[in-house]
Amino acid sequence: MGYLNSVLSSSSQVHASDDAIVSGGGLSHNGEFSYGYASSPGKRSSMEDFYETRIDGVNGEVVGLFGVFDGHGGVRAAEYVKKNLFSNLISHPKFISDTKSAITDAYNHTDSEFLKSENGHNRDAGSTASTAILVGDRLLVANVGDSRAVICRGGNAIAVSRDHKPDQTDERKRIEQAGGFVMWAGTWRVGGVLAVSRAFGDRLLKQYVVADPEIQEEKVDSSLEFLILASDGLWDVVSNEEAVSMIKPIGDAEEAAKRLMLEAYQRGSADNITCVVVRFLMNQGTSSLSSSRGKNPLVEGLNDR
Repeated sequence: MGYLNSVLSSSSQVHASDDAIVSGGGLSHNGEFSYGYASSPGKRSSMEDFYETRIDGVNGEVVGLFGVFDGHGGVRAAEYVKKNLFSNLISHPKFISDTKSAITDAYNHTDSEFLKSENGHNRDAGSTASTAILVGDRLLVANVGDSRAVICRGGNAIAVSRDHKPDQTDERKRIEQAGGFVMWAGTWRVGGVLAVSRAFGDRLLKQYVVADPEIQEEKVDSSLEFLILASDGLWDVVSNEEAVSMIKPIGDAEEAAKRLMLEAYQRGSADNITCVVVRFLMNQGTSSLSSSRGKNPLVEGLNDR
């Protein structure tokens, strides 16, 4: 994902061996959800995907914060967003009372602060962000770019985010109204350069490539089984329905994330591959709980990138 020169450059083979895979997971101390992640450079020689899995407490509420950040033009933007977005969010005064507006503010504040930090860099860097925030019985999914969030509810795969592509009618109209243009260069690109229409960073295209998230809220109830967040390294080769069906029988969230990542690699994904799976444990018995036994419930997964 990303810039035209990334598409044109050749990348050396990296086998998806155990050494190349980082994975882990954990369980909320209230026993209501478990999570797992798996990340690999895949067939690329460089790694621009980052992720965050975090359980925190805010005003007495147990809060789950999960994100996948797919960088382009280098790692600077994705790494910055990983380190700062959730801290900016949970410190927002309206995080509990008006979570949606807090998410929007945190996304835009993080973007503007990153752009300030970019003074002196000659080459633009940017990043997608697909995030899921769990507060009580609310799941809020926010997305910028073409990483994606999919839930399994009642056995069905449901996309809860939209990939932000420059050729979408509303995105193209917004870009053109701001004075930009969209053209074909192997795929549809903003200014003939960038293959996503929303992102963090991308200073030279910022007038057109915004970091305003689209947010969808879902109720956490007994019909909600699990959530998948993943970079386009998965979604380029695995459909929403295939991903859900593949991991439905896998109770351990870490094993589910690894299964998705390895499947994408075996299907020939040419990109970095990062997957986060969150399992909602209401009415799911103890099998899923026991699969996460021994993991620290209050510390984000070891080796988080």
